[in-house]
This record gives sequence, C-alpha cells and structure tokens, in this order.
Amino acid sequence: MAPETPAQGPTPRYFTWDEVAQRSGREKERWLVIDRKVYNISEFTRRHPGGSRVISHYAGQDATDPFVAFHINKGLVRKYMNSLLIGELSPEQPSFEPTKNVRPGLLFGDPVVVGGQEKELTNEFRELRATVEQMGLMKPNHVFFLLYLLHILLLDVAAWLTLWVFGTSFVPFLLCAVLLSTVQGAPASWWNHLHFQHHAKPNCFRKDPDINMHPFFFALGKILSVELGKQKKKYMPYNHQHKYFFLIGPPALLPFYFQWYIFYFVIQRKKWVDLTWMITFYVRMFLTYVPLLGLKGFLGLFFIVRFLESNWFVWVTQMNHIPMHIDHDQNRDWFSTQLQATCNVHKSAFNDWFSGHLNFQIEHHLFPMMPRHNYHKVAPLVQSLCAKYGIKYQSKTLFSAFADIVHSLKESGQLWLDAYLHQ
Repeated sequence: MAPETPAQGPTPRYFTWDEVAQRSGREKERWLVIDRKVYNISEFTRRHPGGSRVISHYAGQDATDPFVAFHINKGLVRKYMNSLLIGELSPEQPSFEPTKNVRPGLLFGDPVVVGGQEKELTNEFRELRATVEQMGLMKPNHVFFLLYLLHILLLDVAAWLTLWVFGTSFVPFLLCAVLLSTVQGAPASWWNHLHFQHHAKPNCFRKDPDINMHPFFFALGKILSVELGKQKKKYMPYNHQHKYFFLIGPPALLPFYFQWYIFYFVIQRKKWVDLTWMITFYVRMFLTYVPLLGLKGFLGLFFIVRFLESNWFVWVTQMNHIPMHIDHDQNRDWFSTQLQATCNVHKSAFNDWFSGHLNFQIEHHLFPMMPRHNYHKVAPLVQSLCAKYGIKYQSKTLFSAFADIVHSLKESGQLWLDAYLHQ
C-alpha cells in the first residue's frame, strides 16, 4: 500500500503594495497591511472596537506601527484578525511601504525625514518601542493613579466646602467654579472615538477630528490656507481669525457644542453604560449644589464651570498642534507623522499638573497607551532618535505655546488672504 501524501495547506495569496493601495475605501473595499500580512477590513470596520473611522484611516496603507501603538494585548487581538486575513505581500515586495514619505518635506519647514533614511528611522523606532516595553514603561503605576484619583476627589470636596463654609457670595462662588472645572470629564467612549482618530492621523485634514473647524470656522495650516484661498472659498473672514478665536474658540467649545454632542453621541451609538454614568454625575451635581445655591444659582455655576473648563481644554490641547504642520494625509511613517504634528511644553511641576502631562505631547503621540507618569522617562530616548535623523524636537515655555496658537492663526489667515486676492 502506497504511503499517504501529507495534506498540503492552501497556497497563500500574494499581493503587491499597489494592489493594497487601490483598496483605500474609495470604491468600498478596504485592505491594510500589518507585518506584511494583508487584511480585508471592508466589513469589519463597523465592528471594530476602536471605531470604524480610526481603522479606515489606514485603509490602503501599512498599519503595522499604529496597530502596535494602539493595542496592548496584541496576541489576543491577532486571534480575532485571522478571519480577516486574505494573504500576504509577495516575497519580492519590500517590507517598507514604497509610497510612504515620497513627498519631500521641504515646504514651510516640514520636519519629515528626507534622503532615503525612512526605513532606518522606522526600524530604529520599532527597536526603541521594544526597549520601552522591556523597561516596563508601558505598565501603569497604580499608586500614582490612586493618588491622582484622591487629588480629584479632594478638589471636588473642596469646591463644596468653599460654598458651605464661606457662603454663596461672588468670591466663594467663583472659587468653587474654578475648583470644579479641574475635575470634570466626559464619557470614555466619546473621548476614545475622537482621540484615537486624532492619534492615528494627527493634523491630517478629514482624518483628524481635532481640525474639523477647518474650513468653516478657521483656515488652519499654511498649506490648507493657501489651498482654500486659491479655491476662492470664504466661510469666515479668516484674516481676522486670530481675533475671533477668543470669542468662538476657548469660551464656546464645551458649553455650546461638546456639552450637548456627548449626549447625542452616547444615545445614537447606544452606549447605555456611559449614559448611566453621565446621568449619575448630573444627579449628584444637582443634589449637591441646588440646596446651597437654588436652581438658578446651580445653572449659573454649571455654565461657568463648563466655560472655564472649555478655556482650559482648548488652550491646553491645541497649543501642541495648531502651530504645527497641517495638511492632507501624505501617508508618512508613524514617527514622522507624530513629530510633524506635535510639540512639547517644558517639564515643570506646574506644567505637568496643569496640562495633565500633556506637555509631553510628542511622547504621548508616539506611545498613546503609555501611562502619563512615564513620558518624562522616555523623552530623552526620543530626543536622541530625533537628533540622529535631523528631526526637530520642539519644546517651548507654556506662555510661548499659548501665544503660538494666536500667531499661527494670524499667519495662516494672512496666507489665505494673499492667495484669495492674488492667486
């Protein structure tokens, strides 16, 4: 009897980078590459736990580095990816996506790496990521977060005691509002939906929701502003945007938009757990402060808290991004994408506390799942990598970072005006 021939597995399908690039979602089909494996995510996007948009932003591209950045338990996630696997890159295809960084980054001082060093930079960053994990910098310090929670609760209690002890006159009322504005939050599902997209493609028009105010309210970035001017589009008097920013930017974002949009978001997406937590928060606020202030006083306090929180939120979150490079998605490597769109504010005890460690925005973007208390530890390693490849690692004073928001708005508004009138 002849020996049985061993069963052969299915022959793997091979693809080229060009074939992957053609499946970017423009014709409904979406593919992406992770570690040379090709995945069809066309139907999966709606079931993606991180949201459909963040994964779709990498359709037609290499998503290896964002996959590693956003997933802590990568082994578990890969098990669920098997059903999406349709093949791999052909052996003759390079591991580094050929279309990444093909546009020289010389316009307006763009800090992207040029000169054919993109592969080396990507490989060294991946080695740095492995080193960071070996150093344990991706692991949270539970004592730190316990103390942080206690600090929030202390401020919350201090706000109530201020009114209870000193009365409801103007000064205690305002102090209470300031204290409360430091401890408010938002539903995690809503925040992650926006924030993951922002981290995946920072300052990329139509992919980063943080710059959705372009072009209807502001003309952002030098390239997009000139483009808008050439198209003869004028939704606002952008040459004055550095002035009206103070009216419709920091004061208005939370009270007049986010405050209501978060309810729409959780209801529309059926996030009932988040909605329950939100309701308990408002019930607690009502029961805590109405007995002291009455209904009108409580509503006034709540509006002022949101007003103060809105100012903090806009200034602190935008000081690291609005002055930086803003453009359409140019499909650059992960390291260059984050460095061109972010800058830091100098480390100090006050800056760390006031910004919630968002002064280390570069490290926060390169390692989005890293606990905040470890940013300062990895910062020297990131600076060293930047120096080696000639990438500018920007760090400023807090005041300079705030001022640069206004300066950049003024500059991009003038660029828009010049292009609108003369090009």
